[in-house]
Amino acid sequence: MTIDPVAVGGPGLPQRRRVLTEIPGPASLALHARKTEAVPAGIGTTLPVYVAAAGGGVLLDVDGNSLIDLGSGIAVVTVGNSAPRVVDAVTSQAAAFTHTCFMVTPYAGYVEVAEALNRITPGDHAKQTVLFNSGAEAVENAVKIARAHTGRNAVVVFDHAYHGRTNLTMAMTAKNMPYKQGFGPFAPEVYRAPMSYPFRDGGADGPAAAQRAIDVIEKQVGAANLAAVVIEPIQGEGGFVVPAPGFLPALVAWCRANDVVFVADEVQTGFARTGTMFAIEHEGLVPDLIATAKGIAGGLPLSAVTGRAAIMNAAHVGGLGGTYGGNPLACAAALAVLGTIEADELLERARSIGEMLIERLTALQRDDPRIGEVRGRGAMVAIELVHPGGTEPDAELAKAVAAAAAAQGVVVLTCGTYGNVLRLLPPLAIPDALLAEACDVLADVFTALS
Repeated sequence: MTIDPVAVGGPGLPQRRRVLTEIPGPASLALHARKTEAVPAGIGTTLPVYVAAAGGGVLLDVDGNSLIDLGSGIAVVTVGNSAPRVVDAVTSQAAAFTHTCFMVTPYAGYVEVAEALNRITPGDHAKQTVLFNSGAEAVENAVKIARAHTGRNAVVVFDHAYHGRTNLTMAMTAKNMPYKQGFGPFAPEVYRAPMSYPFRDGGADGPAAAQRAIDVIEKQVGAANLAAVVIEPIQGEGGFVVPAPGFLPALVAWCRANDVVFVADEVQTGFARTGTMFAIEHEGLVPDLIATAKGIAGGLPLSAVTGRAAIMNAAHVGGLGGTYGGNPLACAAALAVLGTIEADELLERARSIGEMLIERLTALQRDDPRIGEVRGRGAMVAIELVHPGGTEPDAELAKAVAAAAAAQGVVVLTCGTYGNVLRLLPPLAIPDALLAEACDVLADVFTALS
């Protein structure tokens, strides 16, 4: 069955779950066979369901199945697939021009996005922004800027961190498989400190966990050698780890006292995902630099580093940039995303989604000892699965739950250093009824797998 995405209309798709074939269906399987021949095996596919259209909270596949989307393309389409303001903005920009390269002949859209990010990121100090394509590029350039500013080389990251797939950001990423295995040697001068992980570190409070990390940094690196501390305010791929209250403030205070640049990697947490515009705001903190991507442009490739003007200006002329960085189509999309967040009150929507998910999943946890913890903020919620009676990770259960949910038309992603975490990242455009139905399916899946 061939679906015409123009005919069905992305954002106008019926908001319902509908399973017409086995998932994946025959048309998806045929496409996947072609993918296997044309695309290297290194590009994995979590769920080989080939999408023809998407909108609201559903994905319509080429077999006519309508799946509930709890992944948002890994936190990218926060405002929804084919969000009307984004579609209109990109269409208009494409009709004008698609590319000139901002470093050759610039255009207003780049400047407007930079101005918007300077305005909405935490802190009222003078800021500047530079645009790139991917989250990894943003993180890597944040490190470049911090090194130029401080004249130091060392970078500290944390256990369970994920920062990207470039050589430097692979070194910064904690998890070996599949991200690092066989791809070394990696960039030097990257050091790892222990993360606050309340479920797995004996319940240490935030200040105590921070002191443990600071002790490692001071003994193994030395503040005088350190350019930057880079951390996700809520870890993404590492398992949606929410640090204990007080952990991040203590790190920021130590960085300030030692002239170390504090970098918030908000690639997955930014742009309303956690119920604030940026996750670092939950503790009232102001980073020196903030790296953003994913939800910034509604699915178009765009990322940014925003930070204190005195730090951002450290790099020499020509030291930052890239041919496609701040592409005009992506800039148009980003401005439309920011407009959508404000006009549709998506900060409040993210908080509402989080409340619903936490309530439903906590109720499920009370009756199921395999659910070790339910955690998260806003529309960024995780279920950590363990073997009953302890905290031993159960990655096989996580894999089984995700597969069984997909078979019933609900897309759920896994994550975590141990592969035992289910992560829920619904688009903020998802209707309440569809979200409740997805929770019902998950409950049925846990029962069936008990």
